[in-house]
Amino acid sequence: MTTDDEIHLPPELPAYPGIRFNDICLVRSPADAERAYTALTSADVLGFDTESKPVFFKGQQSDGPHLIQLATDTQVFLFPILQIINTEAVKEVLESRHILKVGFGLGDDNKRLHAKLSIKLENVLDLSRAMRESRHRDMGAKAAVAKFFGMKLQKSKKTSTSNWANVALSERQMQYAADDAQVALLVYRKWLGLKSSKG
Repeated sequence: MTTDDEIHLPPELPAYPGIRFNDICLVRSPADAERAYTALTSADVLGFDTESKPVFFKGQQSDGPHLIQLATDTQVFLFPILQIINTEAVKEVLESRHILKVGFGLGDDNKRLHAKLSIKLENVLDLSRAMRESRHRDMGAKAAVAKFFGMKLQKSKKTSTSNWANVALSERQMQYAADDAQVALLVYRKWLGLKSSKG
């Protein structure tokens, strides 16, 4: 299955600005986890994504995910799963049937999260499939941002294949991960609004 992100977008599209860096929280303490839990459990819908340390050899199995991203309309919380304090808060949110989690390309997330953290995802919508425009081509995040916002989502391959298991993530990694999660939520709201207006 291919995605629309493999289609080359017009170069003249303005760059998607992304979330402000000050609105990204890397959860590293019990106080961070409590703040994240309060914000996330107050939401009706969350943007959701994960990042895993890449594998470079044939047959090598990923032991990811190493980072879980959950986004509200105004904030993104990044949970390095090596931090034990994060597991329970994340588990409760991801297993909640009352909070919808939306994201792009979530095919392997359920299996990996269950294997690594015994998390069983509930109430999740994979936008790649839900917004599919043909049977053989999923909608990717870049194509969705171009379609709904007329902007170009920058996706650095160098950052996407960086080491997400690092204890200290770089600002570039944090921005990349946060944008991935929040853009899913913003696209979902725009898509839903357009569907409602047509209905």
